[in-house]
Amino acid sequence: MNAETPKSISRETLNDLPVQRYEGPVHFVDTPALLQAARLDILGEGAVGFDTETRPAFSKGESYLPSIVQVATAGCVYIFPLRFTDTHGLLGEMLAAQNIAKIGVALAYDLRTLKQVFSFHELHIVDLGIIAKRHGYEQTGVRNLAGLLMGYRIPKGAKTTNWSAPHLTPAQIAYAATDAWVCRELYLKFKACGMIGGAD
Repeated sequence: MNAETPKSISRETLNDLPVQRYEGPVHFVDTPALLQAARLDILGEGAVGFDTETRPAFSKGESYLPSIVQVATAGCVYIFPLRFTDTHGLLGEMLAAQNIAKIGVALAYDLRTLKQVFSFHELHIVDLGIIAKRHGYEQTGVRNLAGLLMGYRIPKGAKTTNWSAPHLTPAQIAYAATDAWVCRELYLKFKACGMIGGAD
């Protein structure tokens, strides 16, 4: 990485960047056929963007487990509603696959809470925030990293919506898909910049 590349970005600068959302195909995996298609695609990938969304808690003592998992492949984003237990087997298989890099930011919390939904053993987890910090970046959240390295702004308007609703809105689906997609895009950028080697 070029030493002149900024290691932090101001809120004003970030807000001035063009907004970017994922615009490719998204599949909400709620049928056996979609689950099988997702299995074939995801298990054939070498790197997938990975994220979860959880219903927000607004009262003291209130908490919820993750509602959905988003997985971005090279050509699609899959949204898995965790209330459908049929999805757990594929997600556990993906998380345990040594040959698939699962890429995200601040993944320790996602993985810890996800284990309260179903059990799995994770391998080959790539946390971009940890790698960015290792390379001197002062801000390691996904939106700051996207602004610094990709030159665009990821919107966050749907973050505090109800992710456990029976039907997600188009805005929720776009938000969730973008979060997983941008993690995979950042991973490719990190690799191109020499920030990720064979050990990561």
